[in-house]
Amino acid sequence: MREYKPNIIEKKWQDFWDEHETFVCENNSEKEKFYALVEFPYPSGQGLHVGHPRPYTALDIVSRMKRMQGYNVLYPMGWDAFGLPTENFAIKNKIHPAVVTKNNVDHFKRQLKSIGFSFDWSREINTTDPNYYKWTQWIFLQLFNKGLAYKKEMPINWCPSCKVGLSNEEVIGGKCERCGHVVVRKVKSQWMLKITEYADRLIEDLDGLDFIDRVVAQQKNWIGRSEGASIFFNLKDIDEKLEVFTTRPDTIFGSTYMVIAPEHPIIDKYSNKIENLEEIKNYREEVSKKSDFERTQFEKNKTGVEVKGIRAINPLTDKEIPVWISDYVMMGYGTGAIMAVPGHDDRDYDFAKKFKLDIIPVIEGSDLSEAANTDTSTGKMINSGFLNGLEVKDAIGKMIDYLEENKIGERKVNYKLRDWVFSRQRYWGEPIPVVHCEKCGYVPLSEEDLPLLLPEVENYEPTDSGESPLAKMTDWVNTTCPKCGSPAKRETDTMPQWAGSSWYFLRYTDPKNDKELASKEALRYWTPVDWYNGGMEHTTLHLLYSRFWHKFLYDIGVVPTKEPYAKRTSHGMILGSNNEKMSKSRGNVINPDDIVNEYGADTLRCYEMFIGDFEKPVPWSENGVKGCRRFMERVWNLQDILTDGEQYSEELVSEIHKTIKKVTSDYPNLKANTAIAQLMSLANEFNDLGKITKEDLRTFLILLNPVAPHITEEMWEICELGGVLNEMAWPKFDESKTIDNEIEIPVQFNGKVRFTIKIHRDASEDEVLKIAESDDLFNRNVESKKVIKRIYIPNKILNIVVK
Repeated sequence: MREYKPNIIEKKWQDFWDEHETFVCENNSEKEKFYALVEFPYPSGQGLHVGHPRPYTALDIVSRMKRMQGYNVLYPMGWDAFGLPTENFAIKNKIHPAVVTKNNVDHFKRQLKSIGFSFDWSREINTTDPNYYKWTQWIFLQLFNKGLAYKKEMPINWCPSCKVGLSNEEVIGGKCERCGHVVVRKVKSQWMLKITEYADRLIEDLDGLDFIDRVVAQQKNWIGRSEGASIFFNLKDIDEKLEVFTTRPDTIFGSTYMVIAPEHPIIDKYSNKIENLEEIKNYREEVSKKSDFERTQFEKNKTGVEVKGIRAINPLTDKEIPVWISDYVMMGYGTGAIMAVPGHDDRDYDFAKKFKLDIIPVIEGSDLSEAANTDTSTGKMINSGFLNGLEVKDAIGKMIDYLEENKIGERKVNYKLRDWVFSRQRYWGEPIPVVHCEKCGYVPLSEEDLPLLLPEVENYEPTDSGESPLAKMTDWVNTTCPKCGSPAKRETDTMPQWAGSSWYFLRYTDPKNDKELASKEALRYWTPVDWYNGGMEHTTLHLLYSRFWHKFLYDIGVVPTKEPYAKRTSHGMILGSNNEKMSKSRGNVINPDDIVNEYGADTLRCYEMFIGDFEKPVPWSENGVKGCRRFMERVWNLQDILTDGEQYSEELVSEIHKTIKKVTSDYPNLKANTAIAQLMSLANEFNDLGKITKEDLRTFLILLNPVAPHITEEMWEICELGGVLNEMAWPKFDESKTIDNEIEIPVQFNGKVRFTIKIHRDASEDEVLKIAESDDLFNRNVESKKVIKRIYIPNKILNIVVK
């Protein structure tokens, strides 16, 4: 028998699949479709690490199985190639981002192909390709024309290192997600997308989707829908009202002060009435240097300044209450003002204690100052006028009715979700197809002028002023207004990386189309995506954004479904052998090239699936890799015991049918680890038997093929099993043959298990008793005792009652 040489075998079959276009799928096939999607990677200079193949292999297994079950399978791959990492690398190494991107893509693609994924490479896409981003720009124009894209002067998260504005989702722990630098606040004019218009639908349409629970929870929590009331507080001697939103209007009698954001417009509007304006300005300056994260940290020291000269009136008590500014209240959340109820809110209580403000309890038994039960969701109202004695749940509704009847408030729904900051002041991104005209304002380009190409620049470094490098390209910037023909200037901000990834799954269905982003026929056939797997870190960014874009495209008649993904799962990270996240700085990154070169791609695939529960993080183990390589060797050596025979080995018929059943169930339930364990067990059974028929081997190789496609294809050919393995039908099991005829049952004495016996499934009670009584342990447990009763529950248990 030939030696197992995976490097030769794997290259042979990868070339075969390319040459025969084995995994190229058809649009509008008569077969039932199955669209499997993984998150396309950002092609960084470091290339893949062993964490990348884990989700790719999981859905590759399902895709290969589905093809053999007769499905028309779309399993595509592409590149999310615009964005900061490439641009930062380009700046550091003085290489154009386009060149960096091409080199990185070539490297990533070679790595992916070496692992043997069954991607349909004929549908490969790249977000930096003008033929692709033409349609990203087209979608932006539709959003603009429908009033969902707008320009706004606003404070943004600013990374001084990357010199770029960041969305809230890109700030982790007060630091830039990309470079780790502390983020500050900066006011800039930004393009915004009105995702808040879709907030309710983004929540409601989760019902009926096959999303894992933690993904659904993250989506809902990020949108943060809450029901309550807006309440209007008059300002003393000023014709102005402060609006607050609260989910607990019943506690208003306990509101003893108000807090507004330092940026609140009433500060500037009524600066002539403020007695400590200099103190206010100094505090504002101090707060402007903090990120949103720093401002909202619950455990931080409370800071604030009373706005002396401006007082509010509690509309329920008619009492004057002070107005403060504090960094924990922000204009971007709610109305930028809160009514503080220090008797029943931890943050308000800490603030009131520090600044010696009044604290009035209004719910019996939950007064923070007495360290009693602080649960405010139940209890009776006190110190609350007409609400006294009511339970909280009744008081909330009654207070909202009162507010509306007296026109001092109204029922309202609020959201934590904010509109999407869609500008980046960088070079390597999609140009925004809009010009600014002094006469006409912001004017979109006509669709015929797309794509608006990203111009070649010599210097693509970000500017210290925060403007895009494109701003310096006067020949490109200066243009004419599409509407009136007057001189105009192009928009120099570019789109964020999330733009191209918000719709890429649609382009896969028809990637060469130059008339539309994809044909209606292709979209009708392929959408929604049947199964989408991605990282949990993307469930509040990409997943939310792409659902929003898809819903918008549905509203304008471009796509046929209101949701893009029917099913969403997520995977746990592969950690370093030291149980820490893999990173260059920790020195624990494993390059899959090294594993493929030393052990083979099939070993890598097998180990990544056998390593543990797919949804949980797991540490890398070199010994585990070696164990999977030994399994590949045992599979290869089955050739040594191969015999002619077109039937299953009589001794293993039940075991083979049980294996077909388990593997068929485990693969699509992301339990490849237990499927592989079952296949390992079956291989051992063949070796213990000392023979394997051709029919045994056919079934075994088909079941293993999705995990280890190269070795199984090669053995199929060597052993002359007929045709090509990947064209074979998936085996079916006979349920009746998965049931063992011989089973093991426990024997109890007075309810305690003392030993077990093996019986035939159809054995009579007398036969079972005879087998039990013939066991030495039976006599030892009876000894001088008298058997009072024998209780047999068929195929379950035998209980002997003795006295």
